[in-house]
Parts: sequence; C-alpha cells; structure tokens
Amino acid sequence: MSEPRDPRDARLSFGSVVDVYDEIRPTYPEALFDEFFALLASQPDVLEVGPGTGQATKDLLARGAVVHAVEISPSMASRLRSNLPTERLQVSVGDFETIDLAATSADAVFSASAYHWISPAARLDRPAAILRSGGVLAIVELIQVDSPEDRGFYAAAQPIYERYGQGHVGPPAPARTDVEPTIEPALARDPRFSDVDVHRWDWDQTYTASEYRKLMLSFSDTNMMGASDRAGLVDEMESFVNDRFDGRVTRPLVVTLTTARREGAGDDRGQHAP
Repeated sequence: MSEPRDPRDARLSFGSVVDVYDEIRPTYPEALFDEFFALLASQPDVLEVGPGTGQATKDLLARGAVVHAVEISPSMASRLRSNLPTERLQVSVGDFETIDLAATSADAVFSASAYHWISPAARLDRPAAILRSGGVLAIVELIQVDSPEDRGFYAAAQPIYERYGQGHVGPPAPARTDVEPTIEPALARDPRFSDVDVHRWDWDQTYTASEYRKLMLSFSDTNMMGASDRAGLVDEMESFVNDRFDGRVTRPLVVTLTTARREGAGDDRGQHAP
C-alpha cells in the first residue's frame, strides 16, 4: 500500500516497515492489563492511541473491551484490521490530535509506546474531552534502562551508532530503580485528573543478531536515514552482535503503566472533542 507521507513526519515512517514491525515489536505483561482492567467496568469502550499492528490491542479485546483504535499510518491500520478481525474493533486512520471524536464517549483512553508522539498540550487536553466522568487515562511507556543484563552491548555499540549519526542524545539511560514515566508529573498537576498511579515491571527482551537487525529497522530513527547509511548501520550491527556478543543481545527494559481518573466531565454526549 502506498503511504501518503510528509518526509518530515517520522510517525509515518512505520508504514514502510509494517511486516518487520508486526513481527518484532514486543507485547506487554499480562499483569499490566490486570491492573488496567481492574479500574474499569466490564466491556468498556476504550479509545486506543497509536495501536501499531495490535501489540496491545489484542489484549484489550481479549479482556472484553470494545476498542476504537486511532492509527496515523494507513498501512499499519490495514494490518491491524487484518490481524484482529472483529466487530468489537473499529480502526480509524488519522492523527489523534485532530481527528473528529465525540466528547465524553470513552471509558478509557489507552496508549502503549506511542504517546510520546503526541504534543504536550494534547496529551491531557484530548483525553480530558473524550473521557466520560470517572474514565481512565492509561499510558504505557517502554523505557530502556542501564543494566548489566545487556552484557555491555550498548556501551560497546555506541561507536557504530555514532559513525552513522545515530549516537545517543540526551540524558543517559536510567537505572531500573530510577525509572519515572514522562506523563506522570503533568498528570499530577492537572486538576482535571485524580488518583494518579504508576506501576512498573521489568520487561527485558532478548534478540538474535538477525532479530536485533529487524528491531532496528522497526525504529523511526533508522527509517528516516538514507538507504545506504541505513543498510550500512544494520549490516555492521548484525555482524558486531554475531562477532562480539555470541549472536545474542538483551535489551534491558522497564515497562510502566500510568493511570489517572477523569474528574467530573459533565454530560456532553453528542458534542465533539476539541
């Protein structure tokens, strides 16, 4: 499928690697969905932001939710529909920040590993408009940490990343005990939300050299590279993993679930979220 894309919008780069993304991106802990659904009535209406090809959507559906998934990539949305054919899943192609959504129409707004793409203002303004009173905002973040489980791989691999202009930028990876979700401070300050809570799970993922190559190809930063540099980077990294790390890499991760309840939102059914 042809992907209409603005070359400056990295979110649309995923549409060119649907097969790899669908194969290699991780799912999430069962305990995470236990915590989330404990906050909801049965068969809740869940608005999912950035579902990809369904890494979390399948668990939402398995727990009885009726899901409206908003996905910006037409190709990803098409794969999501084919992966999970059910009347309880509606998939809309569009930008969560601007797509037309009815006010107070959802029991929960849920997003897994996608909410960092949403602008800071819209991260709370949109759910505040869409959620029913008492509804739940649930944001899942997958955070790479500094841990000996990687056997020194990420430090050793930095020169390769840097050679291709993909070196680490920003603060260093936190220790497992220091992981803090990025959404939590803003939620804690916003009077429209209450009962802010954070849960954390260790969620390390281990890859063969060829699988790690695919993982890299599923990242937007890699996809936004020129074709020659992209091929050089993943070729060199696959060889590096095979030659220096016995063909296996563990990516040390902590997954967080941040939840909050919408304070009284009024009865605005039939209106539309701004």
